[in-house]
Amino acid sequence: MNRTIEYKVESDAAGLRIEQFLKRKGYSSQNLAQIKRMPESVLINGRHSYMRDTVKTGDRLTVRIMETKCSRHIPPVKLPLSILYEDEDILVLNKPAGMPTHPSMNNYTNTLANALAWYYQEQNKPFIFRCTNRLDRDTSGVTVASKHLVSANILSGQTFRREIHREYLAIARGRVTPSSGTICAPLARKPRTIIERTVDFEEGETAITHYQVVTEKNGHSLVSLWLETGRTHQIRIHMKYAGFPLIGDYLYNPDMEHIGRQALHSYKLSFSHPITGEWMEFSAPLPEDMKAVLV
Repeated sequence: MNRTIEYKVESDAAGLRIEQFLKRKGYSSQNLAQIKRMPESVLINGRHSYMRDTVKTGDRLTVRIMETKCSRHIPPVKLPLSILYEDEDILVLNKPAGMPTHPSMNNYTNTLANALAWYYQEQNKPFIFRCTNRLDRDTSGVTVASKHLVSANILSGQTFRREIHREYLAIARGRVTPSSGTICAPLARKPRTIIERTVDFEEGETAITHYQVVTEKNGHSLVSLWLETGRTHQIRIHMKYAGFPLIGDYLYNPDMEHIGRQALHSYKLSFSHPITGEWMEFSAPLPEDMKAVLV
């Protein structure tokens, strides 16, 4: 993926070395090391420069990212792809339920990564899969993928600092009470399994989920949830811990009467654009199988 990024140097950055300037923009040391190996990757006012060179007020700093490697173990496969937003730095997607995010032993050609590999191949562009918020196979909704190493690193940093806001919609049987609240219960891997997680107050990692009932219909509650932390299966386990497991959850509550997968949807994703800094918000409507439960 080739990307040219332009920065105008303001007075508060005058005198900084280029590497210092870029670190303020969110570039990691690894990013800078990779970019230095690319031909004429950094320019000041159109002239090739080095990371140790300094910038002054009014300078135009250009960073040219040239990535030629591909994710070799992700075969391109023509699969449906719902793109909510795309620019030179990110892709925001609406992932359907039943589609894994990453290839695995039993899901080698049916994943979101395969679909994106095909999408890039059709444009004759190199493809490296960099997905910021990984969704479980049977969780639908909004996810974001980065197009190059810098946007990937900056979004990863936002995730680590809990600056990316995620809101989910889920369905539980019956009336969820109280109708709003916060679930604080640390999570850990369940003994003797590599997949399941469990509440563990001794060995678990901090996990915090806020929730609010949106509506009650047809004997079920539609619940909005937003996360302070992003642990594996966090919403699914926290809702079960609170006494209101998600319907259709084959691992934690195999209540398949009305739906054949966990009734969980990544409804909204909000974050600062990794390059422009603009605040962005994306949402995906409730999928048909979840709507049908509430009719």
